[in-house]
Amino acid sequence: LSNIEQRIKAKIEAIGTPLKDWNINIYRGILTGFNDAFIISKSKKDEILANCRTPEERKKTDEIIRPILRGKDIKRYGYDFADLYLINTHNGVKEKGIKRINIEDYPAIKAHLDSYYSQLEARADQGDTPYNLRNCAYIEDFSKQKIVYSEIVREPQFYLDKEGSFFAEATAFIMTGEHLEYLYHLLHSKTITYFFKTFYAGGGLGGDGYRYKKAFLERLPIPKNPNNTVAINESNVDDFVCKVYEFTKEEITFIENIQL
Repeated sequence: LSNIEQRIKAKIEAIGTPLKDWNINIYRGILTGFNDAFIISKSKKDEILANCRTPEERKKTDEIIRPILRGKDIKRYGYDFADLYLINTHNGVKEKGIKRINIEDYPAIKAHLDSYYSQLEARADQGDTPYNLRNCAYIEDFSKQKIVYSEIVREPQFYLDKEGSFFAEATAFIMTGEHLEYLYHLLHSKTITYFFKTFYAGGGLGGDGYRYKKAFLERLPIPKNPNNTVAINESNVDDFVCKVYEFTKEEITFIENIQL
């Protein structure tokens, strides 16, 4: 590192707190073991619901068909929903008293999955039955407020799911916990992106790609939210970051001139 980069790195590590020491969790999206069966289109979802025999069955079935985002659907400050849905026949969480989905209670979904039964039975990633998804201790976190993000990118691509509307597929990751809106803005900032790519990302990928690997991201030092308020937005976040880290004019100019 140059002298100025050494000074910048020393400041961010003195002032920031590594994300592993925040009250947050980072998890991978759902791994189905056979996406063709468990990730369905809007038309297939409508077909399954139409095959339900009663309004009660239709309502119950609809509750476990959840909209899903893949890594490539996540964009900078948003997402492009591909109208794909996860059949969330989860395996339960015994420690939390969450019961496994019994496929016999969902005949329309069972009929759909039965057309793939040989592949479901042969897959390594499954729950107690071929109809169930593998164990996932954090299955409830997908329904909470969370940041959903792409791991391999050319620029930061994070989406703040405030309502817990989406599940994430295995090519996306989620971050749950405290101060998510604050972190959401900071992780998009040019200054924080420069820190991450230069000091923590473990090297580049190809010409300009890099990876938000969990082990790398957890090392990133970010200052705790001053006064527990969110007073930042897309337009002022870099000014905020430079002020919090107490950068000099020379250091700010250096960062501003970096080509990411």
